[in-house]
Amino acid sequence: MTQDLDRELQIAVDAVRAASRVCVAVRARLVSEQTLTKKDRSPVTVADFASQAVVCATLADRLAEDPVVAEEDSRELQNAAPALLASVVEHTGIGLGRKANEAQVLSWIDTGGAATEGRRFWTLDPIDGTKGFLRGGQYVVALALIEEAKVVLGVLGCPGRSHAGGTGTLVAAVAGGPTIELPLDGSGLGSAERLRVSDVAAGGAARFCESVESAHSDQSRSVAIAGRLGITADPVRMDSQAKYAAVASGEASIYMRLPTKPDYRECIWDHAAGSIVVEQAGGRVSDIDGAPLDYTHGRRFEANRGVVATNGLLHDAVIDAIAATA
Repeated sequence: MTQDLDRELQIAVDAVRAASRVCVAVRARLVSEQTLTKKDRSPVTVADFASQAVVCATLADRLAEDPVVAEEDSRELQNAAPALLASVVEHTGIGLGRKANEAQVLSWIDTGGAATEGRRFWTLDPIDGTKGFLRGGQYVVALALIEEAKVVLGVLGCPGRSHAGGTGTLVAAVAGGPTIELPLDGSGLGSAERLRVSDVAAGGAARFCESVESAHSDQSRSVAIAGRLGITADPVRMDSQAKYAAVASGEASIYMRLPTKPDYRECIWDHAAGSIVVEQAGGRVSDIDGAPLDYTHGRRFEANRGVVATNGLLHDAVIDAIAATA
């Protein structure tokens, strides 16, 4: 890893590791068949807010001057049932290893309301992949550092991924360094494994991954694109930025997030951390027109349509296939 961001990387890994453990604990304690049947979002609410509070508190303690741009604000929580807020406070304290009160937790959550105009800021998705979280599939805690409109550090906490016989991993990268994978259970940066994208250069041997939810990406168009590329393998469908980890590790060679509406624009926290782990593993990330993701337009990629991540070798062919199916 680059020396300049060694401290930030360690802090980010600590923060995401703690938040991921909180999410695992909330799910084990609160999600049941009844929850799924009734579409009860309370476990998601507890995990989302506790995860954001843990990450923002950790950054505030150790990098006090750094702003954070995150998905949640406390207004929904303040209007919720008292028991829900109490559960968020409890799990935040567990994640931080110290007691916290309501005022502190609400303040930490709202630390994530910073603007994106600064030279340097963090962006956080406290739980990316809500339905994956509920059904026991893939979800991630995604944290990235952006400097001068470039992602320079990213960490994905992936409780649903397997690593060295265990469950749960962290995937991390810093600009100029490798992409590494660490066990979720552990501390520090030890036991790291370097990840590399696949060396697949022809579409016939490629696998692509896409969202489980059809509302998140145009899956019928994905089928047409796969046909043009000669891909015959079924797509790997999973929730969240875990798809970026799959591309970075070579489990898949292509990830396409194709717009389902002409005016829809992606949120920066849904792609920032994932993009750098793919790029530092040797891959390439762009929008569906082949343009770099532009972080100068606030909380969404207003200048971009969709997202494509590949092993690099297939990128131009994928962009051409997307254009041909427009």
